[in-house]
Amino acid sequence: DQVIDYCAELGFDAVDPTGYYFKGYPQPAADAEVFRIKHLAFRAGLDISGTGVRNNFALADETARRAEVAHVTRWIEVAAKLGAPVLRVFSGLEVPAGHTEDQARGWVADCLTSVVQRGAERGVMIVLQNHHDLVKTADDVLTLRSLVASEWFGLNVDIGSLRMGDPYAEIAKLAPYAYTWQLKERLYRRNQEEKTDIAAVVRIIRDAGYRGYVPIETLGPGDAR
Repeated sequence: DQVIDYCAELGFDAVDPTGYYFKGYPQPAADAEVFRIKHLAFRAGLDISGTGVRNNFALADETARRAEVAHVTRWIEVAAKLGAPVLRVFSGLEVPAGHTEDQARGWVADCLTSVVQRGAERGVMIVLQNHHDLVKTADDVLTLRSLVASEWFGLNVDIGSLRMGDPYAEIAKLAPYAYTWQLKERLYRRNQEEKTDIAAVVRIIRDAGYRGYVPIETLGPGDAR
């Protein structure tokens, strides 16, 4: 409730009520709570820009992967009720011992294909958030994206999780495929943290022709305002 009031006071256009901050997560949020948040945001003059879950599709055990797909599918229903146009998901953690990166990528692609199909049925786009996990570079993200053929699947470009090279070059590679963003005060150049050049990121976003929301995730030290 305080975040909604805060964002309205600062003049934002939208707010992102992330799934794993709802009471009782990972269980789906109760309808009454979803609709209460939806009502609060509307009365504050804020759109719902999206929501997100935690998941791991890079699991060797097929039953465990099915459970992760079921978890994301339940939260697609919550997103639809909330009026969130996108649901952020992750690829998964490291490649399981005894398996290859290609195998893990295949599992993730299969899981993403399943949840994207359900998202399309409910009018919710699934967006992959790069998180320096199984996918670390822009090329990793784009390779995975190429395996899921649907306009209901896009990218959530997390500028703080492209840590392996020149962050602005990496961001620019992903920008044409962005359905949403996570802007952060700090990013990484070859694993060394530095202050974000916001103007440079905005230029990349504009050059890509992006017209949607640019969510801000404040993680750095100091006053978030």
